[in-house]
Amino acid sequence: MTPVRSVSFQRTIPIRHEVDVFVAGGGPAGFAAALVAARQGRRVYVAEGTACFGGMGTSGLVPAFMQFGDGEHFDAGGVGREIYDRLWDMDAAGPRDKRDFGCCRLSIRVEALKRLYDLIAEASGLDFTFHTQLIAVEGTDGCATHAFCFGKSGLFAVRAKLFVDGTGDGDLAAWAGAPFAKGDEEGRMMPGTLCSLWADVDWDTVHKSGLGAGGARLKEAFLDEVFSVEDRHLPGMWCVGEHVGGGNIGHTYDVDGTDERSLTKALVRGRKRMVEYERYYKEYMKGFEKMELVGTGALLGLRETRRILGDYVLSLKDFKSRAVFDDEIGRYCYPVDIHASSPDEEAFDQFEEEFRNLRYEKGESYGIPYRILTPLGLDNVLVAGRCVSSDRYILGSIRVMPGCYITGQAAGMAAAMAVEKNTSTRGIDVKELQERLKELGAFLPNA
Repeated sequence: MTPVRSVSFQRTIPIRHEVDVFVAGGGPAGFAAALVAARQGRRVYVAEGTACFGGMGTSGLVPAFMQFGDGEHFDAGGVGREIYDRLWDMDAAGPRDKRDFGCCRLSIRVEALKRLYDLIAEASGLDFTFHTQLIAVEGTDGCATHAFCFGKSGLFAVRAKLFVDGTGDGDLAAWAGAPFAKGDEEGRMMPGTLCSLWADVDWDTVHKSGLGAGGARLKEAFLDEVFSVEDRHLPGMWCVGEHVGGGNIGHTYDVDGTDERSLTKALVRGRKRMVEYERYYKEYMKGFEKMELVGTGALLGLRETRRILGDYVLSLKDFKSRAVFDDEIGRYCYPVDIHASSPDEEAFDQFEEEFRNLRYEKGESYGIPYRILTPLGLDNVLVAGRCVSSDRYILGSIRVMPGCYITGQAAGMAAAMAVEKNTSTRGIDVKELQERLKELGAFLPNA
């Protein structure tokens, strides 16, 4: 007898929320989108799958924000600037961070960032629940009508006028029918990293040693067979507390973040390799001799999954030309940072060459057009964050948290305007969108 490989499943479930804007995911992009839409007076509901807002910066334990600005301008103005300033006001920056206007990197103290997101969300009036997974989306003729979610209370539906995909993986847009790309020409994607927190780091000794907190002595450790995988790329450890290190260490290769089976294997591998990195830091580096693992991320740090294809695909050509667009909703400056999809030396050399050469001088940036937020074939769905319409090179730049704030706030404002004007995502006046974004503090010198 041939085994049955599928089963029909049908339920009548409650519509728990009827809102103007539904946002899937409360990472930096989804949070910014929801916040802006709520502050525009729209009814907003956010479904976040983990225990807090912030995504990779909180649940994923990514230890630092990449630069908010290009050395002259605060590119992530608006929501990004609010987060940045309020963390400083809370005395929640890293002990070795400097508050400068331009580059503006910032270490992440996880619990402070969680609390800040909570405070801002509650004050805005937006409706949200944690531990709530998006499981499906339904619609007709290019318009989504309902999102289906699962929480501890069971299944429920959300009816909305506009939908914003802040999942990072493009789940909502892809399930609604939008086309997408994944990986390089052979389907290979950047590896993930299981980030971590470490106690009892002597940061004074680290900085006096001249070895830093990364891969200065990896070759010696390879010869001594410390590692089961000779991963030549070690971003390193960030000072996130007086004696605390945030580890962006180790890559989980061959992971597909849209497949829970692949994610499971990667998480298990990542936790096993923490022991190897602990030995490396204790035996080969200075200032880490007494360090102790506090914990690893509840989420695997993913750099790449789906790139939803939109009305425009932002590309390497645009990066190189410092492109300007009529429909700009922001500008950004982070280098092309495509982590090698395999640990071999040739792949690492290519990464180093691109990361060294595909970067900007002070004051330079590329434009982000509104059209990369509008998925092909969908009239009331917007994407924000890592899954926006781009090639892999731009993904390597725009995927970091300040870039997500930029695209997220634009998606939230556009969604609010579409509801207000009773039109589609393509029916809004882009000039008005730009003016409203500038009122928030967005960096739009060409609008």
